[in-house]
Amino acid sequence: MTVRVAFLGNDAWSVPSLDAIAAEPELSLVLVVTNPPKEAGRGAVLTPTAVATAAEAHGVPYLEASGVLDGPGATALAEAAPDVVVVVAYGQILRRETLQLAPFGAINLHFSLLPRWRGATPVQHAIAAGDERTGVTVMRMDEGLDTGPILNQLEEPIRPDDDAGALGARLARIGGLLLVGVLRMLPHGGVPERAQEDAGATLAPTIGSDERTIDWERAPDEIVRWVRALAPRPGAATTLRGDRVKVLAAAIDHQQGSDGPPGTVVAADERGVLVRAGGGGVRLVEVAPAGRKRMDAAAWARGVRFTAGERLG
Repeated sequence: MTVRVAFLGNDAWSVPSLDAIAAEPELSLVLVVTNPPKEAGRGAVLTPTAVATAAEAHGVPYLEASGVLDGPGATALAEAAPDVVVVVAYGQILRRETLQLAPFGAINLHFSLLPRWRGATPVQHAIAAGDERTGVTVMRMDEGLDTGPILNQLEEPIRPDDDAGALGARLARIGGLLLVGVLRMLPHGGVPERAQEDAGATLAPTIGSDERTIDWERAPDEIVRWVRALAPRPGAATTLRGDRVKVLAAAIDHQQGSDGPPGTVVAADERGVLVRAGGGGVRLVEVAPAGRKRMDAAAWARGVRFTAGERLG
């Protein structure tokens, strides 16, 4: 039996799963649903999602629609008559009628070891919390927020130099393979399910723009993890002379070298910009000043020419 798959996804991290399904002879992509194009770049050019681009490359039917709860998305999903609905980084909680639309239900690939880090930003929260490991979970969806029974999981270590971009891309690759393994078993009785243990649940909500701002009073290791968690997008942020600056790479530096308050720029040299934090120092390695591309913090500092005692934030 060839399993008819309807795929819902919006993110670049959705694409490896889409690719893996498209490459599997026992699976047939009957519909891909993704968000409509959005303006991007300085020219505000309408740009399709990475999922739309991948679907077109594979030559599979796709629809750009704002969700599948009603309207064209809901109609197309029903008319596709899938055997299973697959959801990867889609960002919309589905209603019961959508979850029950296909004979094999709806299956989600989540980028954490559930029940830890339920929610929209599990990769970022795992790094920020200092977790040593994370992973991917294939689960059967229910009406809750990532609360459905687990079908399979795979652990992955968090490397000391991982930022969210690197870790998320790695999880997307291994997750696509794990997902296909589960989908292939559906016509053969599926795989055993196990309920999540709610006592171990933690939440990973969306990170707002205000939360991205670096608190220089925090310990250096916390600040560096926060920078890693938000890189490369949307980026942790601070301010200098009223202008916002993204901090995209940073390192702990045990020097303090100043009696100034947290946020004080202690030194700027070829290694970057040393900033005083709570109980130590943080060295900015790469930044993106407002309206400019990513650059070495050392080059940024040469242009800025810090004054004595100047502060960030």
